[in-house]
Amino acid sequence: MKKTLTSIPVQDQARALAFYTEKLGFEKKEDIPMGEHRWLTVISPEGVTGVELLLEPLGFEPAKDYYKSLYEAGIPATQFESEDLDREIEALKARGVVFRGEAQEMDGAKFISFEDTCGNLICLVEKKTEGGT
Repeated sequence: MKKTLTSIPVQDQARALAFYTEKLGFEKKEDIPMGEHRWLTVISPEGVTGVELLLEPLGFEPAKDYYKSLYEAGIPATQFESEDLDREIEALKARGVVFRGEAQEMDGAKFISFEDTCGNLICLVEKKTEGGT
């Protein structure tokens, strides 16, 4: 068994697609109309082959409350990984990505959160290896 799909709830699929492709560098994989919404996935050119991120419309009221609460509490909805966090932060800032605070280090990892413009915070992390960076 393997994982091939994960989802992130978004308030606006068109805005999410623009953010995840233009700002983060993901590539659109699937875009299939489904009523008023779309089956809309993106992939990371640096990620594991075959794993897609579904930009899922946030339409279920209890879920809206839950993700709003996460956002307001500063809790990321998901996490992405970078091999060089400092370089990644600078590149993303140049593309207009808004970060929350400064990068922090804890338990062998360096991390920072940013806003995805669609109601979520995303944690960006660089895992440190033993004996170096």
